[in-house]
Amino acid sequence: MTRRGNGEGSIYKNTDGRWVAAVDLGRDELGRRRRRRFYGASRRDVKDLLTIALHAHSENNLRGGRSETLGAYLVRWAASTPVRDSTRDHYQRNMARNVIPTLGRVELTKVTGGHVDALLRAKLEQGLSPRSVHHVRAILRNALGRAVKLGLIPRNPVELTDAPRVPAYEARFLSVAEARAFLEAARGDRLEALYSVALALGLRQGEALALAWDAVDLEARTVRVSRTVQRLPGRGLVFSEPKTSGSARTLVMPATVMLALRRHRAAQLEERLAGGGRWQDRGLVFTTYEGRPLSASHVVNGSFRRVCTAAGIPFATRAGRGLRFHDLRHSAATLLLAQGVPQRVVMEQLGHSTLAMTQRYTHVLPSLMGDAAAAMDRALGS
Repeated sequence: MTRRGNGEGSIYKNTDGRWVAAVDLGRDELGRRRRRRFYGASRRDVKDLLTIALHAHSENNLRGGRSETLGAYLVRWAASTPVRDSTRDHYQRNMARNVIPTLGRVELTKVTGGHVDALLRAKLEQGLSPRSVHHVRAILRNALGRAVKLGLIPRNPVELTDAPRVPAYEARFLSVAEARAFLEAARGDRLEALYSVALALGLRQGEALALAWDAVDLEARTVRVSRTVQRLPGRGLVFSEPKTSGSARTLVMPATVMLALRRHRAAQLEERLAGGGRWQDRGLVFTTYEGRPLSASHVVNGSFRRVCTAAGIPFATRAGRGLRFHDLRHSAATLLLAQGVPQRVVMEQLGHSTLAMTQRYTHVLPSLMGDAAAAMDRALGS
């Protein structure tokens, strides 16, 4: 194998059968040659890694030696990982809050499973929920998995730890009678149409609040779901594309939703006239009194709480279990199932990419269990 210069790479097969791509990073302050090696099962695998590494080195982002700390690596990883801006912000905040203060100064190559285990235990002892700690571990595992692929570390230390046991969440969902009571309680509320859209179509709260009038066809009775909105720290309300390609979908409105949206549009036009110059026209279906986007917390802690109370349905609080806005989406899946709609259709309605994901949202109503028992009686001749 010929010697390569600084910033060049080579590919060869190791004695253990693995393919290796090596990048020459020149010499350090003491004159020692620095190299990075990347391992893979095939030449194509390491060739791709070598291309990435050479590009990173040309941009001065590939570190040589053992000086890079876990904290520095996590900052660099979060800034460059190919995800949505909202996801990137979440990664950065989560790592900055839960990992970097404890393990940030440990050299990347010296992070062990013991370090990660101690971190997870400490977070649980500090009162972080098992679900949140599970999420911290998942992000760290993702980040260090990338470091393994780039040859920065030989093995992912998070793989050597056990994820905390997370109690299964039992979603609250509305029965047919409760759903009717909820919509009746919402009748006349300024956001009545929002609850009709969420419950009848199964939209996520961010999808519903991001709806624009140009995505609603009241004549054809269709709604096009193509974006979502959420509040990001320091950036306010941010509109973005849905999480997956399957989340972008066109749905057919039941008549109840169509009528609710007609009433809502008429009421909004009156608000717009009354607002005069204060109205900020952004083409949104659901807005503040001045036409600005609505925030999720504003809806939940105001109108949604009032409707729950009027309907006699417990409202979700930190202290106890009750109805969350997202449970309207759970309820939509359950109500569709109760009417005999196939799960595959429910999957398309909710915008899921797999049927398994839909099955987590679809709960079997007691009435359906009774139907199943009656069907078995008929089959067995009882």
